[in-house]
Amino acid sequence: MAKYIEMIRIRFLMMLAYRTNYYSGILIYTINIGAYYFLWTAIYGEKESIQGLSVAQMTSYVAVAWMARAFYFNNIDREIATEIREGRVAVELIRPYNYLGMKVMQGLGEGVFRFAFFSVPGMVIVALLFSLTVTTKIDTWLFFLVSLVFSFIINTQINLITGMMTFFLFNNDGFMYAKRVLIDLFSGLLLPISFYPLWAQDVMRFFPFQAISYIPSMIFSEGIKGDAIWSAVFFQAGWAIVLLLPIIVMWHMARKRLIVQGG
Repeated sequence: MAKYIEMIRIRFLMMLAYRTNYYSGILIYTINIGAYYFLWTAIYGEKESIQGLSVAQMTSYVAVAWMARAFYFNNIDREIATEIREGRVAVELIRPYNYLGMKVMQGLGEGVFRFAFFSVPGMVIVALLFSLTVTTKIDTWLFFLVSLVFSFIINTQINLITGMMTFFLFNNDGFMYAKRVLIDLFSGLLLPISFYPLWAQDVMRFFPFQAISYIPSMIFSEGIKGDAIWSAVFFQAGWAIVLLLPIIVMWHMARKRLIVQGG
């Protein structure tokens, strides 16, 4: 376990060396959140609520959705694809650690850095600029943090699956781009799931995307309360377990048909 913890530390230090990029990123995210803030304020107008969310809750939802993305987002799918195409994966496979486990730890190190130097200061700035309603309930914060961890796990699992597709497709760029668009659209980052047509909501229940952004954001903004919080968290936990199966199967098949290009 010590070697995996070391991987988290190394990736954290690597991100720290380029922390100026994330300071500028805070500005970019603040502009995005500001744009959504004024957009939703105009959409609400004189209405007190839409789909059960007040304008204050919607503002909190948008801010948390974007800042949470800084934590769960990572590029390990592109890293895996690059290592496969360049042949470096052959060297990684003979090293004394699990390759996929190493990638998860690297993504976690990046997420911890983003959370400390991006999400937390970004939320403080956004809260001051747009007068966000931040809950003071301890249980809401605890459920939110647990949900956020599951968001990272599920997003990382999807990235692992997408990255491993390179073993079979060799050029996976289009698939990875499509995956990113699907997650941004159907995870609730751009629009809460409750705002979609009912038939679309029914379809989305069969996919893990809402477990990435919609659920933690709704918990934080208190759009989900009571027993519904437990159901939402169990939904995330269920998908975290289900996604293990394709990862294990794909990894078993990939190692048997590894073809190194350019290595």
